[in-house]
Amino acid sequence: MNSAKKDVVGAVGPRLRELRRRRGITLAELGRRTGISESTLSRLESGSRKPTVELLLPLAKVYAVPLDYLVGAPRTGDPRIYLRPVTRDGMTLVPLSDPGGVQAYKLLISPTSQSEPELQTHDGFEWIYVLSGRLRLLLGEQSLSLKAGEAAEFDTHVPHWIGADGDQAVELLILLGRQGERAHLRVRAT
Repeated sequence: MNSAKKDVVGAVGPRLRELRRRRGITLAELGRRTGISESTLSRLESGSRKPTVELLLPLAKVYAVPLDYLVGAPRTGDPRIYLRPVTRDGMTLVPLSDPGGVQAYKLLISPTSQSEPELQTHDGFEWIYVLSGRLRLLLGEQSLSLKAGEAAEFDTHVPHWIGADGDQAVELLILLGRQGERAHLRVRAT
């Protein structure tokens, strides 16, 4: 195997390990979801087992990423991201980035989507920026109202909920990432 192929194959294991850790999935859980034994998964991640299409396809499905992402294939052709909006309960979520790393979304929340707030927690950090309308953010014991041009950043281990604040729709950008420093916006006073 030539050096370039060795480099590509050698990078698959660490990429798989990092992806699994970022998603907070154990080897046991991943094995259950893919049908691949824990020992095989461990050897794939350590690089002692060569990745095959038969092993990578179920992993790509569980992680909801293209097979190209798992092997680190260079992007070719059309650089555009094909957005597939998801609409549910009066909210429309538009992905703005490919899987992996920080995730960017545009979210539209209609005032009719309001139901009893149900605070959620998950791994990572979240950064939100209100484009239009007013956003209601419940963060732990706090209830905040953000207007267009305002932003908030928080650890998503803190129970949180977002919705329209008032009778108009709210439009916002959201960045989600496990490491908050990737999503920080630094502003210097002049």
